[in-house]
Amino acid sequence: MMRSWSIPAGRIFGVEIRIHLTFLLLLAYVVLTEGAAGGAGAGRAVALVGIIFVSVVIHELAHALAALHSGRPAKSVILLPLGGVTLMDETAPQDRLANRELRIAAAGPLINLLIAFVAGAVLQTVAPELGIFSQPYVHSAHLLRSLVWINVFIGAVNLLPAYPMDGGRVVRAYLMRTMDPIRATRRAVTISQGFAMIFILAGFWRNTWLVLIGFFLFVASQLEERSAVFHAVLENVRLEDVMLTDFATLSPADTLEQALDKAVHTLQDDFPVVRGADLVGVISKQSIVEALRASGNGYIQPVMNRLFEVSSRYDTLAIAFRKITGRGLSLIPVVDEGHLVGIITLQNLMHSMSLLAESKKLKRNEELA
Repeated sequence: MMRSWSIPAGRIFGVEIRIHLTFLLLLAYVVLTEGAAGGAGAGRAVALVGIIFVSVVIHELAHALAALHSGRPAKSVILLPLGGVTLMDETAPQDRLANRELRIAAAGPLINLLIAFVAGAVLQTVAPELGIFSQPYVHSAHLLRSLVWINVFIGAVNLLPAYPMDGGRVVRAYLMRTMDPIRATRRAVTISQGFAMIFILAGFWRNTWLVLIGFFLFVASQLEERSAVFHAVLENVRLEDVMLTDFATLSPADTLEQALDKAVHTLQDDFPVVRGADLVGVISKQSIVEALRASGNGYIQPVMNRLFEVSSRYDTLAIAFRKITGRGLSLIPVVDEGHLVGIITLQNLMHSMSLLAESKKLKRNEELA
């Protein structure tokens, strides 16, 4: 989901930053509209979008630092022209503390309004001829004035009770006091879509920038709803519902060539190694091939990994997802009373979560129908 319609832009303070492709739409809009209206050229249009981008980055970093200080670190951020979608650790429980959500949500708008105030005060002092309160407030021909008002608008829009804007996050936190996170998110998304339609309709009547704001708000709310469904799948589905029960195993006494032959005839990339009824290790197809290349044929036992994680069949997907992504594992044996009853692989896990999320979506559509 994180990689849908977004491109990677590195990490800041350990948080993965991705740029949503709606920024390209914004750039095209600025170049076309301001060029048609006698703007200051494509270079200044790019600079204007750059100011928006930097303002959004600072906005989201403020959220990330506030979340880290509150003991709820961010994992990834998708940057959109109005702000961003900050994804916390998917394996962490949903936060039901409204006061904590309020502190995290307030950090973004406050930093934008602070930037606007400081920049406005400096410009008013050193260059009053720029006319901070002159229209148009945002235009590529007036970049310094635009810096002030872009931060004002980003801060103000994020105070709206429209999820996933910061005001909407506070609304959802209060809704979660009386309902489950998924219902609260959907209620908040419905409110947000109402605001999006208001912006779009008002934009057709008054200003096309409002149409763009409504569109970006709609896209952001859809991203957040998908994230909430993904989280619900992680928290509510047990491994026994998705684990692979028809799988191949290896013995420590098997040779590497025997293991490779078995790997060729299965779809598995990783194998549990069992001695009798006891699980004694795991080994990957890649490790088998590398050992054959390095030392020729030998036994599985000296090559297998004896340090491995196991899960209970009653563990949730969140637990397995944390082990696989956090510790770089590719296979987790699932045991019940000490006996191997299934395996979970990263490919199997992602496939199952995708199907379960789609199933939830279809059930919701049936309920609405």
